[in-house]
Amino acid sequence: MIAGIDYGSKLAGTTVLALLEGTEVLLFQSLKKQDADAMLLEKLNHFKPAFVMLDAPISLPGVFQKLPQFDDYFYRKADKELQAMSPMFLGGLTARAMKLSQQLAQIDIPVYETYPKLVADMIGLKPEYTKTQKGNVSAFLELVGNKFSLDIDLAMANTWHHADAILALIAGIRFRDQQIKCIGDKREGLIWI
Repeated sequence: MIAGIDYGSKLAGTTVLALLEGTEVLLFQSLKKQDADAMLLEKLNHFKPAFVMLDAPISLPGVFQKLPQFDDYFYRKADKELQAMSPMFLGGLTARAMKLSQQLAQIDIPVYETYPKLVADMIGLKPEYTKTQKGNVSAFLELVGNKFSLDIDLAMANTWHHADAILALIAGIRFRDQQIKCIGDKREGLIWI
């Protein structure tokens, strides 16, 4: 089993977990005003996936780790290469993601950082990844499902948060199948797409 997570604000109800069981995609969404991290820990501890692909920074720039030749206080090498947001700008989300990653490591579930927008590009669906248009979610996920032979409940997967969790899951499939690309410096933190 593989897991992909679109990681949102702790209480906003925007965190989505996608799990791959055979060809079926199981989806779980946090509820508004309820702890998304607690939901994730409970579900992941129950299902025990081989690993998790997380759409959130799980490391800080190398300067904070006192790594030689790293002097940028805002961006990691991977962030610069991918033009991703700074983990420092994301602040609390980054801190929560780092904590979640450590908690999952304690129950033998490794966590890898991914970037769904670039996963869409890597799998050839960048033009269809139009997050500004809500109505396109189902059409986009139908393409993803067909491309990877996945059974996705399109009635349930009705937001771009669901799409991003499924794209994180696709990164997991690519990782499993050794088709993934990693960006960055291993000492500082990698992003897998």
